[in-house]
This record gives sequence, structure tokens and C-alpha cells, in this order.
Amino acid sequence: MLVMSDLAKTFAKAKLSGLPPETPLYEDDCEREDDSSSASSLSSAGTVRPTSSQRSAPVLNWSDYFAQELYLERQSDKGHAKFHVYLTPPSTPKAPLLVLHHGAGSSGLSFSLFALEIRKLLPNAGVLAVEARDHGSVVWGPGGEVDNDLSIHTLSQDMVDMLHLTRARMSWTEMPTLVLIGHSLGGAVVTDAAKKGMLEDKLIGYAVLDVVEGSAMDALKSMQAYLASRPSGFPTLDAAIDWHIRSRTLRNPRSARASVPSLLVQTPSGSWTWKTDLSSTEAYWKNWFEGMSSKFLSAKGAKLLLLAGTDRLDKELMIGQMQGKFQLLVFPAAGHFLQEDLPDKIAEVVAEFVKRNDRSILVLPPKVGDLLKQGKKV
Repeated sequence: MLVMSDLAKTFAKAKLSGLPPETPLYEDDCEREDDSSSASSLSSAGTVRPTSSQRSAPVLNWSDYFAQELYLERQSDKGHAKFHVYLTPPSTPKAPLLVLHHGAGSSGLSFSLFALEIRKLLPNAGVLAVEARDHGSVVWGPGGEVDNDLSIHTLSQDMVDMLHLTRARMSWTEMPTLVLIGHSLGGAVVTDAAKKGMLEDKLIGYAVLDVVEGSAMDALKSMQAYLASRPSGFPTLDAAIDWHIRSRTLRNPRSARASVPSLLVQTPSGSWTWKTDLSSTEAYWKNWFEGMSSKFLSAKGAKLLLLAGTDRLDKELMIGQMQGKFQLLVFPAAGHFLQEDLPDKIAEVVAEFVKRNDRSILVLPPKVGDLLKQGKKV
């Protein structure tokens, strides 16, 4: 998983403070005690060691959190795409659809527990968790070659294409009203789509989870060092889940069991390695985050920014917050993966954000004229 604004920054601090380098690899014949670099592991007093029951707990399935898993195909003169999404449709035509976009190196299942919690609070709302190309979706060029263009424009267009393909698959007469929610890189994607007006009048608002331009750009210098510090693979899925918990990359064992397996692919030898080679995406890192603060503040729609305690606002966002241009909440108890660590708390905030801004579910007081017609005193 890429923790663009948090992990790399802390890795750099560890080097400056003289902390010893961490052992990056698991051995096939045994699990090492590993306190690999993450923002939370280096900033915490200790490392969480899972119990034996956590290590042997079963991997959780997508169907525990979403109603459907869809593969959506698109054919055009630019090539062929096979997009991968998880969907729970809205229960009524007027209910909003929450579109969830993961961070770099992550997957749609990073929103598993959040999707479950938000449906408890907004039972009629739908949730659509999309997966970017090279993260679960595959796009081929005209010549049949895999196209892993991860530029911000391409990723935001892919998300919009997945929305339209979902509407066609579900035979919706019109697009539901939309709330975009993006974590890390996903925050940059939803912000770009909002700024470009790609969803026109259907967009209620957008929420960005734990990424701001200033911190993200600062972190890029140390990102390759952080990636080199991670295990290159794991002998079993249990070992991968175990590492994410012990390193404090994730702080919620249940979420780790739901999301971590989707980050890996099995090798011919039976071990597991990362599905997405994040080191190879370096050419796009600046493109993802440059200008994000300006786009976030100027795009149409209600705005919500949720941060972990170690992040900071850059000057542009600080001014925007003082001017009341967006809602800001900080969750110091969470790591970078807010929606995984605190799914119930994040769902509560998002539900209130939706209720406050979705005019279709607002309960307005009766008009004075209507009350007078009914013979009531006002």
C-alpha cells in the first residue's frame, strides 16, 4: 500500500533520527518479527503483535460488504478496457450513490468496512467502489498491449467511465446523485473529476481522505526508500495480513482480513507478491498531486477533508479553511488508512455530510402559506 503523505514522511524522519533500518523481507520458512516503517509504527510507543486467533482468522469475502462484483467492459478506437468494481445499488431512484476510489497500491476492498457502516446510517444510499487500472482493472491499447497510463486525467476519466458503465449494466434510467470519496491518490482523482465538471449537476460533493498537496509533494523524495523497506513478498496470506497489523500500516484486524488479500497475487511457487509495482509508477507521482489544493478549493460541490493527526494543511488550504470553504476533521487515533482504521467514525462523518448537502433527503419545514391553508396558526 502506498501511504503517500504519511509513511514516506515518517521514513525520512527515522533516517534523520538514526533509527536502524528495518528488515524488508520475509523468509519462506519462518515469519520474522518485523516493525517495518510506517508512520504509525515509528510514531507509536510500541508495536501491536497480533494474537494467534488474529493470525489464523479467515480471509473475509467481498460479498460480506457489497451486493455485487462487476466486470465492466468498454470497447473503443483507443482499445479495450475491463473495469472491476464492487456495488451495492441505491434502494430508491432518489437515493445518492457514494463513489469510492482507493489510494495507490490499494484496492476497492479498502472501503469494505466503511461500506457496511455507511449503509447502516444511510440505508437507501448506494456504494460503488471502483478499482484503477493496474490495481484490479485492465486496459489494453489498440495493439493489444496493456495500457498502464496512470496520469490523473486518465484515472479520473476511468472513474467516470466506470460510473456510466455501471448505470448501463444496472439499467438505471438516469444517473443517481453522486458523492465522490477518495483516499490518498483517490482523493486527487475525485478532486480532478470535480474540478473538470465531469459529472455535471449530479455531483453533490466530494470527500478527500488523508492527503493534501503540500504533504504529498514533500513525501515524494522519500517514497522509493519507503517502498524498498517493505517486504517484497509473503509466504502466505496470513503472513501478509500479520505484517500489515504488526507494522501498524493497518490498525483494524478485520479490515486487514478483508482488504490485504486483494493487494497480492500468487506466484508460481505459491508465495504472494504485490499486485501493483508502485516503484514503476514514479513518473506519475507529481502529476497526481500538483495543483490539488487549488482544484479542491475551486471545484463545484460541497467539500470535506478528513486527515490523520500527523498530516498538515498547506497555506492554500489553511486560508480556505479559515474562509469556511470546506469542512475539516482530524482523527489522531487513526493511521493513514482512515476508512479502514475507523470505519464507523468515518461513516458517521460522511453520513452527516451527505444529509447536510443532498437536497433530495433534506426535511424542510412546511411553508407558512401551506400551514395557513390548512387552517393552522402560525
